[in-house]
This record gives sequence, C-alpha cells and structure tokens, in this order.
Amino acid sequence: MISAEEKKQLKGKGFLPTKDGKFSARLITVNGAVTAEQAAVMAEVAKKYGSGRVFYTTRLTVEIPGVAYESIPAFTEAIEKVHLTTGGTGSRVRPVVCCKGSVCVHGLTDTLALAEKIHKVFYEGWYDVKLPHKFKIGIGGCPNDCVKPELHEFGIVAQKCPEFDEDSCNGCKKCAPSEVCPVHAIQHDKSGTTVKMDVCNNCGKCIGNCPFDCFTLKNAGYKLFVGGKWGKYPRVGTPLPGLYTEDEVMAIIEKTLLIYREQGKTGERMGVTVDRLGPEHFIEQILDDAVLERKQAILDAELHLVGGATC
Repeated sequence: MISAEEKKQLKGKGFLPTKDGKFSARLITVNGAVTAEQAAVMAEVAKKYGSGRVFYTTRLTVEIPGVAYESIPAFTEAIEKVHLTTGGTGSRVRPVVCCKGSVCVHGLTDTLALAEKIHKVFYEGWYDVKLPHKFKIGIGGCPNDCVKPELHEFGIVAQKCPEFDEDSCNGCKKCAPSEVCPVHAIQHDKSGTTVKMDVCNNCGKCIGNCPFDCFTLKNAGYKLFVGGKWGKYPRVGTPLPGLYTEDEVMAIIEKTLLIYREQGKTGERMGVTVDRLGPEHFIEQILDDAVLERKQAILDAELHLVGGATC
C-alpha cells in the first residue's frame, strides 16, 4: 500500500496518480521538441512499463499512463539514458510552451531557442523556488497567437513594427502591402494609401513588400503580458507598454517571479496578485530594478511552503 505522503512525493517528481491505481509519468520536452531517439525510447517505455499509449499535454509535455509503482525506478532509468526527465508539477515555474516559430513561415523569431534558454534559466534554475501557485510561460513567434501567450502568467509575443513613408508612396493601382495585411490595417483606393496603426498587429507582413520601400522595419522585439491564465476563471494577461529585447525579457521574467514570490498570497494565481496590487503598480515594479536589491532575501524567505497548485 502506497502512503499518501509517498504519492505526494511521486507527484512532485512528475508521476501523477490515476484512476486505475497506477501513475501517469509526465516527461519534460524543454520546448515541445524531442529527438527521434527520445521519441523511440518514449514509445519503448510506454509499451514496456505503461499502457502502450503516449499523450501530449496542452503544455507540450508528454504523459505516459499505466506505469505501476514498482516500475517507476526502471522507467526513470530508461528515460534518463536519452536525457529525459519527469516533473512539471507543483507551485513553481512550469515547463515553457512555445510555437514552432523557428520553422514556421509566419515566425518572427527563433522560438525554440528562446524557450530552451528560458527553460534552463527559470524552469531548471528556479526549480526549488516555491511560489504561491503554478507559473506558466508561453512564447508566440508572431501575433497569430497559436499558443495563446496572453493566457499564461507570463506571455511573450514576437513582433515587427512597420513604418510607413507616405512621401515614398507612388500611388500604385495595386498595393502589395495592403494585399498581404491580414488585419486590413492598410487601406488603398484611388485617393492613395492610409495606414491605421491602431489596427496593425505588428505581424511584419507588409515590410519589404512595397517596390518603393514605403514600408520598412521601425523596430522589432517582444510584446509582453503578465497575469494571464486559463481554467475556470480565465484572465487575459495585462500588456506591458512597448517592445523588449531578449535580454530585457529575461530580466523582466526574473523580476516578475521575485515580485510574485514576495507579494503574492499562498494559493493565489498571479493574475489575482496583479489585480489585487493593481496592474499599473505591478508593472511599475517589474520594470524597475529595485526588487533586485531584495532578491536574496526574497529567495531565502520561508514562503509558500504548501502552494496552491494541485496538478
């Protein structure tokens, strides 16, 4: 008979109890991608130790159900040979989710590389840091929003902002940029071309499409959102002003985690923390470096010993 405490410990390691009295092993994929060798081993352990089936979760981890308690050591040893681990549970930074922007024709950045970088620094590096609740990070390679970054505690969306030079416009009868704009921000008629920047979603499709270079790159970077979540009470993340570089994104994630650990209440999702503190005040804090002076004290504090995450 497995004790409740032992089940809790196994769950913390990524072995989730299931209805049949066995366990579903949650494997971490770093950025949603696995090698052919890793995929082969996952199939092998699913047949040998599990139910023979493999599930991909909404966060691009892999779950193999049907693992008996007695098989957990052998299962773990087998996956470790191809550098796979279990985990992804608890009130901590969760595995990073990203789209396939690195290879997608719409991708504006190398999402897989960014996800791997964030995974190493914050999923692995902060693994033992207890938070009020789960902390999810989502990365979108363009404004198409395939992974819904705004519905994560920290959302990242790659963007390219165009600049329209009206003086260079030649009044073509057929405007190429207006034809590729997916949100119809570029209007073209006999009177000329107008651009509604409040409609533009910074997908960058228009850039380089005009033969007279009317649309050029103004700036590129990442749009950020904080406090989003799915579930019974969804909340769209609060957007931060402007765009940010990769280095700035890494710094803001760290400050966001510190503020959340310091000022979030145990069991409280970060969106609730943002609303309780006030979105403007929360964003003001994570864009300021003052919290870094308290970093070690925040990390050392005995906080959130039992977090709110149940899965």
